[in-house]
Amino acid sequence: MRPTFNRLVMVLFFADLLATQLALLIAPWLRVQLPFGLDLELAVAANPSGLALLAGVSWSASLWLLGAYEPAAVLRAGDEAGRVVLAALLATLVLAGCLFLSFREYSRYQFVYLVAANLGLLLAYRGVLRVAYRLLGVARAGAERRVLIVGAGRVGRLAAETVQRHSRWGYELLGFLDDDPAKDALTLDGDKRVPVLGTLAQLLAVVRAHNCDEVLIALPPQAYGKLEGVVHALRSEPVRIKIIPNYFSLALVQAQPEMLGGMPLIGLREPVIGSAARVTKRLFDIGVAGLLLLALAPLLLVIGGLVALSSAGPIVLRQSRMGENGRRFSMFKFRSMWQDANGAAAGPHKLRVDPRVTPVGRVLRRFSLDELPQLVNVLRGDMTLVGPRPELPELVERYEPWQRKRFAVPQGMTGWWQVNGRSDKPMHLNSEDDLYYVYNYSFWLDLRILARTLLVVITGRGAF
Repeated sequence: MRPTFNRLVMVLFFADLLATQLALLIAPWLRVQLPFGLDLELAVAANPSGLALLAGVSWSASLWLLGAYEPAAVLRAGDEAGRVVLAALLATLVLAGCLFLSFREYSRYQFVYLVAANLGLLLAYRGVLRVAYRLLGVARAGAERRVLIVGAGRVGRLAAETVQRHSRWGYELLGFLDDDPAKDALTLDGDKRVPVLGTLAQLLAVVRAHNCDEVLIALPPQAYGKLEGVVHALRSEPVRIKIIPNYFSLALVQAQPEMLGGMPLIGLREPVIGSAARVTKRLFDIGVAGLLLLALAPLLLVIGGLVALSSAGPIVLRQSRMGENGRRFSMFKFRSMWQDANGAAAGPHKLRVDPRVTPVGRVLRRFSLDELPQLVNVLRGDMTLVGPRPELPELVERYEPWQRKRFAVPQGMTGWWQVNGRSDKPMHLNSEDDLYYVYNYSFWLDLRILARTLLVVITGRGAF
C-alpha cells in the first residue's frame, strides 16, 4: 500500500499524544533523580489526576494551531522545528495557567522537566519519521502519485504550478489533456515545460499508458458539458478523480445550502462573515489591538525616533488603500523609504534589493515592524487583524473580476498569503491565497494565521 500524507498526519497526531504521555512519566522520574529542589520520593512526585488529559489537549491543540500537521511543516525540517517550538511555548503558557488554577501544589521543577522532555521527544521522533516518510513516500517512484490534469487553461496552469511546488509530498505531474490543437505544452514558473499529452477523447489511453493515479479536472465553464464524459470514461479505472472549482469566474463568495419544502437550494452571495461572527471578530480586534498598542508603546517610540534620525521626512505615512467592499481609507505605516522615493523605481511593487529603502527601513520591513501603526487602523475599524492585505487603488483598477472577491471581507494586517510566502510569491498566487481565506473564513482560521504570523515575523521569511 502506498503511503499517503493523510496517513502520516494521523500517525503524527497519535504519536504526539503518546510523546506527551511519555513525557508525563519521565518528568516525575527526573524530579526525583536530578539534584534540584527538595528531595522527594517517586510516589510523592506522581502527576495529579487529570493532568494527562489536560497536557494532551493543550499540546495537541497548540500543534494544530501552529500548523505542525501541514505538509509544508512536516516535510521541511526547519519549518517543522520552528512550529513545534512555538507550539511548545503556547502549550506551556496554557498548561502553566491551568496548573496555577487547579494544581498549585505541582512542582515547578517537574513542570520544567515535563516541557523539556515533551519538546525533546517531539523533535526527535518527528525528525526520524520525516526522514522515513521521505524515503518511503518520495524517493521510491512506486510511492509517488502520478497526476494528470484535464484542461490546460488558467485553472489548469494554476493546478500544475501547485502540484509542481508540492512535488516533495510525493506528487509527479504527468501533463495535461486539452482539446485546443494550439497547445502542445505549458511553461510553468521556473521555466519547466509540461506537455499536453492528448485530447479529452484520448483520456483513457493516456491514463493507462502513464499509469496515472490521480486526475484533476480543471475545465473552464464553457467546457463543463464535457465533465460527465470525463467522469464516465474513468468509471472503471482505479484512479482518484478531483474537480477544481473555477475560482476565476465563480459568481458566489460563499454558498449556503438550505432546503425549501424538500427541494435543495444553494444560496449565492451570502455574507462571508455573518453578524454574530463579525461581532466576535470586531471585539477580538479591539481587545488585541488595544493591548498591543499599550504593550508596544515604548517600541513604537524607539522606532519613530530611529526613522526620524535616519532620514528627512514624516515618521508615519498615510497611504490610500482599498478596504472592504472597495471603500477607500488612509492606512498608516512607518516610513521605510527615502523621502519622495516612491516613484524612483518599480512603482508600487517591492524589489528584493530596493535602493529606495533606508537602512532602518530595511530592518523594519524584514520584521514587518513598519506595519505596527496599522493597529490604529484596526481600532478605528478601517482594518482587521486578519484578512487580505489592503491594496493600492491604482492596482485594483487593473484587477480581473475574480480578484475583486477579496474585498468581500475586511482587509487585514496579516493574512493567509503572508504566512505562505509573503513578498516572494507571484501576484496570482497571492490572489489565490486571499480567495482561500475568503472561501474558508472562520474565527479559528484567524487564530491559526495569527499564531503562524509570529513564526514568519521572527524568521523574516519571504520579507524584503
